[in-house]
Amino acid sequence: MPRSKGDHEARRRDVSAAVWRVLAAHGFGGLTLRAVAAELGATTGMLTHYFPAKRDLVAYALDLLAERTAARPRPAGGPGLAAVRAALLGILPTTQEATATNRIWVSSWDTALADPALSEDYARKYGRSRDRLCELVAAAQQLGELPDGDPARIAAGAQSFVLGLTVQALFDPAAFPPRRQVELLDDYLSSLTTRA
Repeated sequence: MPRSKGDHEARRRDVSAAVWRVLAAHGFGGLTLRAVAAELGATTGMLTHYFPAKRDLVAYALDLLAERTAARPRPAGGPGLAAVRAALLGILPTTQEATATNRIWVSSWDTALADPALSEDYARKYGRSRDRLCELVAAAQQLGELPDGDPARIAAGAQSFVLGLTVQALFDPAAFPPRRQVELLDDYLSSLTTRA
């Protein structure tokens, strides 16, 4: 008896959940067809029905990670500088879920750097993030909450700051607990508002 489309979609969701659990536990270095099959309680043969090669599995895992990141609840922010702050807070590993997601993102960088197509994809993703941040910065400038200057440059600096802080918080969570991350972000934003 052939499987229904609903069965296929349900199995794909099961596979997605298994991929996510492997990523959360082992990072991209531990993402293999065998590990996902073991997590799923299935054979690698069954898994190759969905992912013929490891590259397909990695590409899928990155798409899944992007979807989960986009769906993650973000701090609410008003217009202007509050929106910039909320966007940057949304990147930081200040919750358990955000920490798990960031650990997976950071562990994926090595994989992405080794693959030119993935590198280009990551460059586009970070570029889109900077573009959204640039719009928020420009809005804060129009409200007089940030001084004049190139909003793209300010956005690039802010993105670089939070990505660097994210890495430090992941490697040394005792030195960079959520409260300190927020304080450092607020210090950074304060330094932007006082520039001449």
